[in-house]
Amino acid sequence: MSSYQSINPATNQLLKSWPMHDDSAVKNALEVADRLFHSSWSQGDIQPRLQVLKRLADLIDARVDELAAIASREMGKPINQSRGEVRLCSQVARYYAEHAQEILQPKPYPSELGEAWQEFHPVGIIVAVEPWNYPYYQLIRALAPNLALGNPVLAKHAPNVPHCADAFEKLVNEAGAPKGAWTNLFIENDQVAGLIADNRVQGVALTGSGRAGSAVAEQAGKHLKKSTLELGGNDVFVVLEDADIDSAVKNGAEARLNNCGQVCIAAKRFILHEKIAATFVEKLKATFQAARIGDPFDEQTTLGPLCSTAARDRLVTQVNEAIEKGAKVLLGGEAISGEGCYYQPTILTNITADNPAYHEELFGPVAQIYVVSDDQAAITLANDSLYGLGGSVWTSNMDRARKMASAIETGMVFINAQSGTAPELPFGGVKRSGYGHELADLGMKEFANQKLVVIAK
Repeated sequence: MSSYQSINPATNQLLKSWPMHDDSAVKNALEVADRLFHSSWSQGDIQPRLQVLKRLADLIDARVDELAAIASREMGKPINQSRGEVRLCSQVARYYAEHAQEILQPKPYPSELGEAWQEFHPVGIIVAVEPWNYPYYQLIRALAPNLALGNPVLAKHAPNVPHCADAFEKLVNEAGAPKGAWTNLFIENDQVAGLIADNRVQGVALTGSGRAGSAVAEQAGKHLKKSTLELGGNDVFVVLEDADIDSAVKNGAEARLNNCGQVCIAAKRFILHEKIAATFVEKLKATFQAARIGDPFDEQTTLGPLCSTAARDRLVTQVNEAIEKGAKVLLGGEAISGEGCYYQPTILTNITADNPAYHEELFGPVAQIYVVSDDQAAITLANDSLYGLGGSVWTSNMDRARKMASAIETGMVFINAQSGTAPELPFGGVKRSGYGHELADLGMKEFANQKLVVIAK
């Protein structure tokens, strides 16, 4: 790979190429970030850092349409959804601008040894390895808490969204962040390994595939560096017989088709009580059929292209393998011929445990249907997964919902709502969906030196 390329997945047109950073540029980025960490910017008063976040939030709010257009053109997200992503970024920046100081207040610990408290300090340079599916939101999740804390961030971006990365870095600089607070790196994977090995780097955060997470975790472990991983998901959408079916269908369709299904916490496995399964599936099929497929810049479009030819071809292979192993196609099941990386909204049934689709994450607009007879069967099926990111339970009985939410083995469960995110809520998974948290207070403290201080009696 000689460059990062911005390719419009709706047309397959090459828009622009960005040159890769060589080892000399990486070395310089490390030196600048390390100097910043040892300066009053990182070690001193938090207020200047919070003011940068506030200005950044204001800048994002003022440029929603401009930033959204870049994302829709570069990775195919419908323009309304891109605007939503951009607005969420300003919310994250503003949340930490307003709450970081409170989150970082010393925490007292009653002890017989004497007066004791915990302080929170920056640890040093953090490497952030970021994906393409939310090309701004993933970045602000890494930047905002670390900037408030004082950790400089070196960001290795996905190679197909360089324009979004470039636009984001320019905004951070315009907001007043000093050089080294956030640095884009367009680099190869072996250069990431070199960064992790460097003694000045104290942690690495990755959002991406299990393969990438395993490689980064191995490098981090080898060099005794803290790491957090937000990996894939195969989230369940459980609908019980007493649920509001119309609301569940509406939210389930949105949760599967949003961002063309390229969402880690998207609803992927629909687990339906047998009493309402036929009705739900009929309504879900009609909703999928009504999806408006087309140009991401058309305000009426609800389903854009997949992010790349490679992503589309991967999904084609996965669905074909599922069919070969016995899955039945209720709707769709094929790529859309013609220009761009489009794929049909798809519903698969009759998926058994020996089918690869039962275990894999299908990163596209493909819903899997499972039918169960009772709550325990739903829980057992939900937990029979290598993943454990999020999930959703639909029922009118809150006692039943609470019990099921507690029993499902994931990092997050939403009741009568599709899985989502907000700045004030911690985000993270278990099993092969990763470890650690982003957002809220937990996300901010992942890369803090949580120092205990004790004054003896």
